[in-house]
Amino acid sequence: MKAEKQLIIDTLLERINASPFLLVADYSGMTVPQFAELRKRLRATGSEFHVAKNTFVKRAADTASLPEEVAALLSGQSAVVTGESDVCGAAKALKSFHKEFNRPIVRGGSLDGAALDAAQVEALADLPSKEILQAQLLGVLQTPARQLVTVLNEPLASLARVLQAKADQG
Repeated sequence: MKAEKQLIIDTLLERINASPFLLVADYSGMTVPQFAELRKRLRATGSEFHVAKNTFVKRAADTASLPEEVAALLSGQSAVVTGESDVCGAAKALKSFHKEFNRPIVRGGSLDGAALDAAQVEALADLPSKEILQAQLLGVLQTPARQLVTVLNEPLASLARVLQAKADQG
């Protein structure tokens, strides 16, 4: 039996180490169809929803050197969400699912080694998607170059307007 427990802990540790984030949620009261639907939504964001004994998750979290606050979140019926990269997508999926079914309740988690509380996870859910943030950043980076080109072109444009006005008069 000990080998089976160690295998579960090793699998959890592998998932935690492969993920830049770990979210902890209370899944009490969820039905099997709700689990299936939540897992489907999280899978679309590149995330996974797993239920394991709290002691197993605590051991894996300790081995992975996660903040101590994460272990404090593991009480009662806890599930963990891990993913490939997009913590905002996972947080959005959890938040929208919670709005529909009032479950699961996000307790907090960890992002890149820093502890998160429930309010911080909700703030991540409210952020725009990665693609929108990249587009906004690109727009901010392009603005100075666009303004410089406009300033450099203005004398020539003014001259062209004066010559065009003179040609229209005569």
